[in-house]
Amino acid sequence: MDLLLDGFATALTPTNLLFAVVGVLLGTAVGVLPGIGPAMTVALLLPVTYSVPADSALIMFAGIYYGGMYGGSTTSILLNTPGESSSVITALEGNKMAKNGRAAQALATAAIGSFVAGTIGTVLLIVLAPTVGPLVVQLGAPSYFAIMLLALFAVTVVLGSSKLRGFIALFLGLAIGLVGMTSGQPRMTFGFAELSDGIEIVVVAVAIFALGEALWVAAHLRRKPLEIIPVGQPWMSKADWGRSWKPWLRGTAFGFPFGALPAGGAEVPTFLSYVTERRLSKHPEEFGKGAIEGVAGPEAANNASAAGTLLPMLALGLPTTATAAVILVAFESYGLQPGPQFMTQNEALVWALLASLFVANTLLLVLNLPLAPVWAKLLQIPRPYLYAGILFFATLGAYAAGTSSFDLGLLLVLGILGFAMRRFGIPVLPLIIGVILGPRLEEQLSEALEISRGDYGTLLGEPVAITAYVVMALLLVGLVVARVRGSRSTTPTSVTEKDEVNA
Repeated sequence: MDLLLDGFATALTPTNLLFAVVGVLLGTAVGVLPGIGPAMTVALLLPVTYSVPADSALIMFAGIYYGGMYGGSTTSILLNTPGESSSVITALEGNKMAKNGRAAQALATAAIGSFVAGTIGTVLLIVLAPTVGPLVVQLGAPSYFAIMLLALFAVTVVLGSSKLRGFIALFLGLAIGLVGMTSGQPRMTFGFAELSDGIEIVVVAVAIFALGEALWVAAHLRRKPLEIIPVGQPWMSKADWGRSWKPWLRGTAFGFPFGALPAGGAEVPTFLSYVTERRLSKHPEEFGKGAIEGVAGPEAANNASAAGTLLPMLALGLPTTATAAVILVAFESYGLQPGPQFMTQNEALVWALLASLFVANTLLLVLNLPLAPVWAKLLQIPRPYLYAGILFFATLGAYAAGTSSFDLGLLLVLGILGFAMRRFGIPVLPLIIGVILGPRLEEQLSEALEISRGDYGTLLGEPVAITAYVVMALLLVGLVVARVRGSRSTTPTSVTEKDEVNA
């Protein structure tokens, strides 16, 4: 406790507090721009901070990290344009809430959920980092493969009314995810050398969501009169609070452990949080139409994973996300090497960084919650101007993701695909999940089989893997039982109705 209080004393000095404010504002601002995420921002600012003391620079980077995780939710909610791949799930319900005149409530539950999850995640980080960190690396490729297969299997829960269309979307996502080099050979590159490194998930997300939405709106502008979407009341109601606090906690429970896993990240826990809230909600009919639980849970998982990511980085020197890798480079530029002895050899710096996470998280809430109605007023901009701006930032983000003009052509092709999916009622979520998890699933399977020399039995060789397969089996049984019960419950009703008609 004394070490943490000393850390707060360092983090709350006027200079370091200013760096924290700058970091949060920069992180939120760049999180709003598709493709220009916290990893790129930290990388761009690295040369600027060489003359800044180590504690101040790292405190600012922590602010950028947390701010960037929240900033991506802003355009996801308002414009259906995810700023980060981890904000893709937020767009599903958040944008629907915005179109229903509840943009401010969606932004508010995202901000408060981020604060709750970030605070709990930071507490867990402080408690676990000195003792439990080394346990994280004991999981092998079979466990990671099983966990990701579980997430992919769970996508069947949210495929929508048409399973065929859902599987078409999932197949398209897996196909896009498989583009690139494998074993030194190009795969599905169609002769384009630019595709050898694969397709950036940010380009896919921006094209399918933002460009597809803009093309869809443009196609219908002449058929429908221009309407101004109301902002709505600026604060969450008692019912909104009642429907949000449990998803915040459940999202935190998903986000932190996945953030701490090597090969983890925020995409899988945000998706699992969404699936869980859809299954547990007392208002399942609202999902797909603007359910607040579908924003609260994934956003909490998003920020909790940010805190979890710092656990293996500090305790093991093992980054699990691109931003964590860049922050690790920042540590090394100051002659610091995170690892098992890092926290004991650099106590003052480490505890100042941990305290600054609380500070950055609080600043995130203080700065963004009052701005929720202001951000929501973006929806009152006439749609031709609004979507022209979306196209501009989408193009900027797609170019920034790979700094290649080829990505702009790719953006247009995938944007047309997004438009076609809306035209034929094909759900977007399975495609995005397939793009994210497909390459990771293949990588972990290849690693597991390479280590075992082709023995598929190794996939059942770890307790975590077995647990994941058991959960999948239980989910499958649950779906079959629900289908059987549903068919039985509808049959008597239809018979009764026929009898009444005959009578």
